[in-house]
Amino acid sequence: MSTPRGSDIPNLNTFRSSHPGRGRGRKGGFAASEQGTEAQDQVVQRTDQDASVSRMNAVALGYLDDQFAKFFTPGPVPKKYPIINRGTYVRTTAIDMLVRRFLMTHCSQKKQIISLGAGSDTRYFRLVAENPSLPLVYHELDFAANTASKISTLKRNPPLLKALQGHVKDADDIAFSSDGTRLASPTYNIHPVDLRALVQSSQTPQPLSLPNLSPDIPTLVLSECCLIYLSPSAADSVLSALTRSLVPSPTPLSLILYEPIRPFDAFGKVMVANLASRGIHMQTLEKYASLSAQTTRLQTAGFAGGQGAVDVDFAFEQWIDAKERERISRCEMLDELEEWRLLARHYCVAWGWRNGKQEYGDVFSRAWDDVKDQNED
Repeated sequence: MSTPRGSDIPNLNTFRSSHPGRGRGRKGGFAASEQGTEAQDQVVQRTDQDASVSRMNAVALGYLDDQFAKFFTPGPVPKKYPIINRGTYVRTTAIDMLVRRFLMTHCSQKKQIISLGAGSDTRYFRLVAENPSLPLVYHELDFAANTASKISTLKRNPPLLKALQGHVKDADDIAFSSDGTRLASPTYNIHPVDLRALVQSSQTPQPLSLPNLSPDIPTLVLSECCLIYLSPSAADSVLSALTRSLVPSPTPLSLILYEPIRPFDAFGKVMVANLASRGIHMQTLEKYASLSAQTTRLQTAGFAGGQGAVDVDFAFEQWIDAKERERISRCEMLDELEEWRLLARHYCVAWGWRNGKQEYGDVFSRAWDDVKDQNED
């Protein structure tokens, strides 16, 4: 599946069109008709294009440093509004901070990341370009249409291949499937998987196999506007499949979520309506509508070691230092500060973890225990 990978808050673009001031995506539940399911899947897959454009805008204006973003946005890039660019920056920076804390804790310990609905995301390439010896196995799961597009882009662009080969060390260890939808290697793997198949597979005697995925090393799962497009029961079942089948206890495991919240106020209602007009339906939004609902969700899903959640406005003000905020303010003029804060309060980053019993079982507690949490809904 693709992620509006989160998508860098491209939702704000639609919101802008009808909000009196100014003003991404996943699939539904198991009960949808086959035709409806296919149509909704296509809507979700297209949200990745929004993500790519938003990321490239943020890079072009100096918000983000990402040498790989341009390879996923060929041709002219439509301009985005300043509030969208700032949202893209905060989302990326906040999640990067949590990811890097994980990787830097017990830094010699081999670790694993599973990115749900990764789409055109560049995080793997950015990480290994900075540190080619990083002891990391990275997995991306998405619809076959999106994985085929990503693999095609990877093959066409030498800097992407160079980053991968520098991390794998031996290019002969990189294998592409004959249909171009799958990549397997000791360090980077792209799986053409509909997340619903994880649930169905976990209920069979022979669960779905993901090549090179280890059930035994500390693992971080990323879901950026991905699970929200499933029905609440389906989204919960995906987490159950991950925590019980793919990476079972006692392996240390964590989850980072990036999702919209607060759909019930006036702003939230317009946001939901605007997305619905594009065929985008966020099915878990009402159930997990607040920061406390998100942290309770994480605890219920088995991430009992600790949980936290902040909205994007809090992350910008509290996680990013004053000097960096000043730099961001110089990237482009942002007149609508009140509107920015309103928008930013309707998206959140939530995280939770399960400790392990083996050596390095405390990796997530050590990495995230002092991350500043938001004590309000």
